[in-house]
Amino acid sequence: MTHEEKGTAMEAVLQPIFERGFDGLGEALSSVLNFAMLVERENALGAAPYERSPDRAGHANGFKPRTLKTRVGELSLRVPQVRGAERAFYPSVLERGQRHERALVLSLAEMYVQGIATRRVTEVLETMCGCPVSSEQVSRAAALLDEELEKWRNRPIGRVVALVLDAFYEKVRLDGSVVSCAVLVASGIFGDGRRAVLGVSVSVSEHEVHWRAFLQSLRDRGMHGVLFVVSDDHEGLKKGMAAVLPGVVWQRCQCHLQRNAQARVTKQDLKPQVAADIRAVFNAPSLEEAKRLLAAAVGKYAKTQPRLAAWMEDNIPEGFAVFRLPEPMRRRLRTSNMAENLNRQVRRRTRTAGLFPNEASLLRLVSAVLSETSEEWETGRIYLNMEGMPA
Repeated sequence: MTHEEKGTAMEAVLQPIFERGFDGLGEALSSVLNFAMLVERENALGAAPYERSPDRAGHANGFKPRTLKTRVGELSLRVPQVRGAERAFYPSVLERGQRHERALVLSLAEMYVQGIATRRVTEVLETMCGCPVSSEQVSRAAALLDEELEKWRNRPIGRVVALVLDAFYEKVRLDGSVVSCAVLVASGIFGDGRRAVLGVSVSVSEHEVHWRAFLQSLRDRGMHGVLFVVSDDHEGLKKGMAAVLPGVVWQRCQCHLQRNAQARVTKQDLKPQVAADIRAVFNAPSLEEAKRLLAAAVGKYAKTQPRLAAWMEDNIPEGFAVFRLPEPMRRRLRTSNMAENLNRQVRRRTRTAGLFPNEASLLRLVSAVLSETSEEWETGRIYLNMEGMPA
């Protein structure tokens, strides 16, 4: 552009301010940005409009309208388009705007993580932006957040030596009724001893079907090499494992076994002794000693607590798989406490939300919390010394 043309353009930019003072700032800013984008397009193409040049990198191809919200109001912009260029053209001023939009999306994610009610999200975003925010914009930001969380849930996994599985339930509105929705969570320990949250699934489907589909989704994402699975005796889990992870060693959580045993003791003053006897079984130095102590405990309670003795004989051995591992590994892998602690973190956030309007909103909040925790785990210290892990 010539000096005279630039001077004329600047006069056009300032005219709204001359005429309407501060009320003309929005129109003036639109003119400035439109002018800046035109100049940037000329520089990117290496030629002005209709200019013949051997160095031209493409051709102008009209404009695309866009509305941009700012502190001085809505700006009506004309975004320059190009054709025939080797590199896609997008004005840098709008790229910076996209970075601000990205920051808003991350802020929105943090609001979900902190459990802020959806009805307050609009108020918070309006304070951050300094201008009105419509429900449509909040929905669009939520969609962007969902896209990011979907990428996290579908990321490749790789080799997982030990898998820790757990489930909890949240209330969801479905077809006008309030139902319990199962949230399945899988955490894993990699070959280098670091841990990560591998995946999450939300569904009101049948237990076995849900577990089988969830485990299969982990395998489809590349999970392999699993040697050891730790969990409670969730309904449908063992059948799902048999279908998707046949031959993998299963360890039933010893903490849950202790709790289940206490529910079968009929005399209150006997509960501490029962807990001590079961603890001695689990703390045995070897599998043979654990079996001996279990047999002794079953005989001890056979007459006074027959229901408890029969349950112990059938169920306590499901907590013995950990004896296959080197002694230093047993403390970490004999319970699903890692998953239990993770669930408590999630439920502190879901408790604020209360009843979820649908499965998607529940999945969004849980995924946001779990992705945050997984990042801390993956970049933190080694969780388990893998030396001596059997093949």
